[in-house]
Amino acid sequence: MKLLRYGPAGQEKPGILDAQGVIRDLSGIVHDIDGKLLASQQYETLKTLDLQGLPAVDASVRLGPCVGSIGKFVCIGLNYADHAAESGLPVPAEPVVFNKWQSAVVGAYDDVKIPRGSTKTDWEVELGVVIGRQASYIEEDQAMDYVAGYCVVNDVSEREYQIERGGTWDKGKGCDTFGPTGPWLVTRDEIADPHNLRLWLEVDGKRYQDGSTSTMIFRVPQIVAYLSRFMTLYPGDVISTGTPPGVGMGQKPEPVYLKAGQVMRLGIDGLGEQRQRVVNA
Repeated sequence: MKLLRYGPAGQEKPGILDAQGVIRDLSGIVHDIDGKLLASQQYETLKTLDLQGLPAVDASVRLGPCVGSIGKFVCIGLNYADHAAESGLPVPAEPVVFNKWQSAVVGAYDDVKIPRGSTKTDWEVELGVVIGRQASYIEEDQAMDYVAGYCVVNDVSEREYQIERGGTWDKGKGCDTFGPTGPWLVTRDEIADPHNLRLWLEVDGKRYQDGSTSTMIFRVPQIVAYLSRFMTLYPGDVISTGTPPGVGMGQKPEPVYLKAGQVMRLGIDGLGEQRQRVVNA
């Protein structure tokens, strides 16, 4: 299934994408696409629905974040060896963990705002993992049973705030609109191997990132099990698993950063595409 949320910001309704690419309304069946649904038996019954019998939704509708009421938005840094190299940092012995705040979460086609005073706002296409069951102290061989599905994430980052201003990475990662998520949540059964997906990102039509999840250092089961040792993961939590090389900070001979008026387009095989216009906050 490809589950989604559509409508004005803060008023999104649940929906599903049918085999013909038509958005179908689920609001008469479920309240939202969120952790409560993912943890319920109702989530399984969605697989048996006759989608053609559901109301169609206008294709021009806004798509919101594919998961509602995200509790934790946990991110993994430097999870591709070649990205670590372009960042001038060693390959980590354990996953690097940081967070985005709920106010960072926006839809896949919403504007991304450059923070006031920022000159180093950057892009990162990433595989997002959506948790479907409460997980605490689980083992790697159990971890995939706790995954509801996957989505595209743009881990937008302000490098000065992240690296040069002291403290943790979080303040450069969690600015408003820095977490476009979606366009849809693709259920785990649709993705045969999350570690063999092409992911890419363009700015104004120029391809900067073109990689594969096959080069991840820490794979999805490792990440989920690892995080469960430090925090209880709840249904609806989102984990962003790191980015391949090609970020603006790593461009040669000089870094390249986002400017108002530019457009980012990014995608992952089987998970859809995002498109964001960059604006000043």
